[in-house]
Amino acid sequence: MSEDLCPKCNSPLNPEETTPTGKKLQRCSKGSWNRETRQTEGCTYVKWITEPPQELDEVCPKCGAKLILQTTRYGKKMKKCSAGGWDREAKKATGCDYVNWMDEKQILDEECPKCGEKLVMTKTTKGKKLKKCSTAGWDAKNKIATGCDYVEWVNGSAEKFTPSGGANGNEEMPDFEV
Repeated sequence: MSEDLCPKCNSPLNPEETTPTGKKLQRCSKGSWNRETRQTEGCTYVKWITEPPQELDEVCPKCGAKLILQTTRYGKKMKKCSAGGWDREAKKATGCDYVNWMDEKQILDEECPKCGEKLVMTKTTKGKKLKKCSTAGWDAKNKIATGCDYVEWVNGSAEKFTPSGGANGNEEMPDFEV
């Protein structure tokens, strides 16, 4: 089967398109995206196009192989060992497992109004900017937030949000609509 044909219905693929968040994709010519319903109509096949990894002049601290710079389909960048890979069937890493996520946090010259530590500017996977306390973190094992919980969204609203309460009295919801 040709790479230019849909693996679901064997129809040709449309030309490459870019989403508003910068992701690149090709849809089946028998399918289209309906912005109003936010669903695909017709054939649902989408081929996500990712940048090829860039080889770096650095070596892996674990095994000594070359490091590569790779971008995920969600736009996050990571340095990873070229001797590593991913087994889709077994859902586990193969070879060297070294990965260094390229965090795009920017330390600001502002203090957190809750605890006095420095604020950092960061971006969500969907591209929304926010300021948060530098002590904020995530405990993946227990699935809970750690450190200070101050967050200030920068895109689209001047409102500030802290999970410990807001003007609407609801700890779960911010004082503004997203």
